[in-house]
Amino acid sequence: MRTEQIDTLVIGGGAAGMSAAATVSAAGFTTALVEREDELGGVLLQCIHNGFGLHEFKEELTGPEYAERWVRNIESSEVKVFCGTTIMEMSLLEDGRKECFGYSPEYGVLKFVTKTVVLAMGCRERNRGNVMIPGTRPAGVYTAGLAQRLVNMNGYIPGKDVVIVGSGDIGLIMARRMQWVGSTVHAVVEIQPYPSGLTRNISQCLNDFKIPLYLSHVVSKIYGKERVEAVDITPLENGVPNHDKTFQITCDTLLLSVGLIPENELSKQVGIELNSLTNGPTVDSMLMTSIEGVFSAGNVLHVHDLVDFVSAEARLAGENVIEYLKGKRPERELSIKPGANIRYVNPTRINPDAESDIYMRPLVVSNNARIQLLVNGEVVKRQKKPHVQPSEMIKLKITPKIFQDIEITPDSKVEVTLQDEP
Repeated sequence: MRTEQIDTLVIGGGAAGMSAAATVSAAGFTTALVEREDELGGVLLQCIHNGFGLHEFKEELTGPEYAERWVRNIESSEVKVFCGTTIMEMSLLEDGRKECFGYSPEYGVLKFVTKTVVLAMGCRERNRGNVMIPGTRPAGVYTAGLAQRLVNMNGYIPGKDVVIVGSGDIGLIMARRMQWVGSTVHAVVEIQPYPSGLTRNISQCLNDFKIPLYLSHVVSKIYGKERVEAVDITPLENGVPNHDKTFQITCDTLLLSVGLIPENELSKQVGIELNSLTNGPTVDSMLMTSIEGVFSAGNVLHVHDLVDFVSAEARLAGENVIEYLKGKRPERELSIKPGANIRYVNPTRINPDAESDIYMRPLVVSNNARIQLLVNGEVVKRQKKPHVQPSEMIKLKITPKIFQDIEITPDSKVEVTLQDEP
């Protein structure tokens, strides 16, 4: 069994993992990057559409192009890369170090003994079992991400007549992609009264191709024995299905774009506290989890809408790892919670003496909104937003200047709220 003694182990070789690993390694700390697939890049490799990199690189890239930029960074660094390797176990040693075991066809069993760990495993798709659509169990039901991989990487077309459940970004992009390969997308069905994906994807992927979007509707039944033959679609009225208005669409394929779940089996195995609002780890102002020396960033922490934000957050996690390895910790932290019309805030603790970004998801749609940061009920920061919706994440910058004229204690109540601009 091969043993690696290192300062930092980064688990996951997608956008978050590469960003964190490159940052820590550049500071001179020994770093290993483990990826279960055979090459770095993660889900970016199957996202051949553009729209990536506008924040990170100030230009528009496809997913593979974005991944390639980071792969070059890793290849030019001192990071030790282990592809085709899956970390299955993590345990805590008495001296505070972590012992992680990875399994690989190429390397066999690998043992990493490390001072710090960065969790960057990304997320996975919800499937039919998660949303419990009634009906038979025929072939032809795929998650949208799987269909994307089949088309873009394997060269297979999943079906010719398609209905998509959920208006998440992957589903919207696959609506356009299926049209491009010659299939017909008959409908996108969304349970919410508003779209779940980015506004630009609604415009470019549905409106440009005249694909119907049924808001406040559900797929209420699947028909077919060997293969999907049709689906029933039922409108919701006041949140209740009105079966009298159910209509049927003939199709051979059903793609599910019904949300993402942070990949936290390893987190659960080692006993990391999870946030019930995000399904990711609970982290402090350093993006450190409830276990000392274990950090988290990217979609495994909370599902992002832009990969640029994933890279930025993971870079911050890497910078915090460096500070931790140097023995530096915040002198004080404040707990921050979601207030009115905010679903969650991440991280859940902030350092009032340092500049940082917090990310949040709104609960409502508004075309004239105001984000407010309050300390003990007093507004200390306002930010206007011309449009907010639950599918689009909001970033708010926190600076020490905000707190300089306020008396704060460890028990100070900090929250973020959203309301319509008067």
